[in-house]
Amino acid sequence: MKVYSSEQIRNIVLLGHGGAGKTTLAEAMAHVDGITKRQGRVEDGNTISDFDKEEIKRGFSISASCIPIEWNDCKLNILDAPGYFDFAGETKEAVRVADSAIIVVSGKSGVEVGTEIAWEYAEEMEIPKMVFVTDMDDDNASMVRALEQLKEQFGKCIAPFQVPIKRDEHFVGFVNVVKMEGRKFVDGKVEACDIPEEMMADIEPIREMILEAVAETDEALMEKYFEGEAFTLEEIQEALHKGVIERSIVPVLCGSGVNNTGVTVLMNSIVKYMPSPREEHTSIIGKNPETGEDVEVMCDMEHPTTAFVFKTIIDPYIGKLSLFRVYSGVVKADSNLWNPLKEENERITHVYALRGKEQIEVSEIRAGDIGAVAKLINVSTGDTLCDKKMAVILPGITFPESLSYKAITPVDKGDEDKIGQGIHKLMDEDPTIKLVIDSENHQELIYGVGGQHLDVVLSKLESKFKVKAELGKPKMAYRETIKKRVEVRGKHKKQSGGSGQFGVVVMIFEPSGDLEKSYIFEEKVVGGSVPKNYVPAVDKGLAESVLSGVLAGYPVVGLKGTLIDGQYHAVDSSEMAFKMATIKAYKEGILECEPTILEPIARVNVLITDTYMGDIMGDLTKRRGRVLGMNPVKGKQEIEADVPMGEMYGYSTDLRSMTQGRGTYKIRFDRYEEAPREVQEKIIAERAAEEE
Repeated sequence: MKVYSSEQIRNIVLLGHGGAGKTTLAEAMAHVDGITKRQGRVEDGNTISDFDKEEIKRGFSISASCIPIEWNDCKLNILDAPGYFDFAGETKEAVRVADSAIIVVSGKSGVEVGTEIAWEYAEEMEIPKMVFVTDMDDDNASMVRALEQLKEQFGKCIAPFQVPIKRDEHFVGFVNVVKMEGRKFVDGKVEACDIPEEMMADIEPIREMILEAVAETDEALMEKYFEGEAFTLEEIQEALHKGVIERSIVPVLCGSGVNNTGVTVLMNSIVKYMPSPREEHTSIIGKNPETGEDVEVMCDMEHPTTAFVFKTIIDPYIGKLSLFRVYSGVVKADSNLWNPLKEENERITHVYALRGKEQIEVSEIRAGDIGAVAKLINVSTGDTLCDKKMAVILPGITFPESLSYKAITPVDKGDEDKIGQGIHKLMDEDPTIKLVIDSENHQELIYGVGGQHLDVVLSKLESKFKVKAELGKPKMAYRETIKKRVEVRGKHKKQSGGSGQFGVVVMIFEPSGDLEKSYIFEEKVVGGSVPKNYVPAVDKGLAESVLSGVLAGYPVVGLKGTLIDGQYHAVDSSEMAFKMATIKAYKEGILECEPTILEPIARVNVLITDTYMGDIMGDLTKRRGRVLGMNPVKGKQEIEADVPMGEMYGYSTDLRSMTQGRGTYKIRFDRYEEAPREVQEKIIAERAAEEE
């Protein structure tokens, strides 16, 4: 593969709803370019970008992948990103290094939730967009409907560059509105044809809209437009290129990835209208690792080298592959780069261009291009590799929060370590996976973006690391406390030949009012009835006692224990005796203090559109939640509520179902509150069943 300069490179991410046809389109582009002799199919599991066993098994993209295509003396780095919400972390990785996005819309389904989210991702990174309406070979596809939905959703920036030509409801060609020329499909090729007369009435308004958009890009063109002068093709294309880069124009093209129609025009349009790295990211601002000051990194191969690692692939046989984008300078084989986040030097032995799983060795990767390097042990996703003389840390990747979680246990006893090792390797590959050790409830919790994401993690553990695991409902971290003040006497007396054990304590147990502390201990003994040297043993006995409550064995909080009196024996008393006396006093006294169970309460913020407001508020109420208020946020509504954490299990899946994937939420632990009586009874029964 040739080495390309920045001006010849296009970094494009394919975005869209799951199943819209992104992988099929990427495969069609590779086939048009001659990379494959036979176009692969998702259904057959033989596409370039969906090469992982899980992707082949499930029939959809799970990981982002790169397909470099050499076209018209340019290199198109096609980043095929997953469309399903559970794998949004992979999509974020691809969007982070792209200079432009092609949003793929099915002509059958039209604008879907994934289309809206794809648009939001591109807007978040401020990159130009192009829409490709695919599936136009399907008789149920409608370009008119898709355009109406696009305009309604995204506004006047939508500019159709093509209008499909249909014969007997079949897609047979299109009109290039920019050039005002007809094209028809003949034996898999595109040939020129006349524009059907009956289509002119529909095409003229679209043509006029494009000319208006062209005029708005430049004052001289605006003047020419008002004077009724015709624009040259070069003026139109140059103005459209400028409008696309400024994000005031979003071209809409059409075709079919399956039948490979319109794909050549799409690739030509990418070269013509989409920005090169020098146009889109002339520079990027990073931070000096020592001073924290801004550092401008210029997209120029003459500058010191700076590269950003945006993805990691772990292969049990090949090892670790780090995918990176070069923002300045050149990454060459047999060179050294500095990792300022880890403060370590990294040896670059070989440099590759990745095409799916295929590694194509190249001599160097220049500014603006995407490449890969193998076996960098201390490099993680989000790291910057740079010239030590100009150390800089580039902005990282904003990953979606991992809010879906389950308890994970091995199928075979003794495999706990294998599970931990496997998950940590998967975490290197996917930063949205988290493993949390809950020592209180003796369980390991696996966190992911959604239920499907966790299922894939489980499947990868088995296929990649040969360890079987099960997912189940996690145990909740409840607490116990008391509501009443009680005075109690605890006595420990034991005689077994020789010196015995004797200790008596009189204590007051009462609510402390501070649920953040387990207990507060005070000593108010008068007259030396308990010697000072035994008081710490009473404190120690109380510390051991509060680890387990009397109702369901959960830790106790909000307890105040005051030692007010006692008895001792000059020979038989000991620290152990007073500690045991305290434990007895605790066990007897707490039962009289009206013990109760506390449940963790979460502060939940749900972001939705007005359409789903009633459903969401009703659902939160069903979960025993209290809605605290609503705030407008970027055209949406944010509902704030307090909800018991035990009722929030599985909420990520439920919210997605209720809002068709449009809703998002954040959750954090806030405090403990007394659980309702019926909930307490259920908790006690479950705990008793566990012990049996």
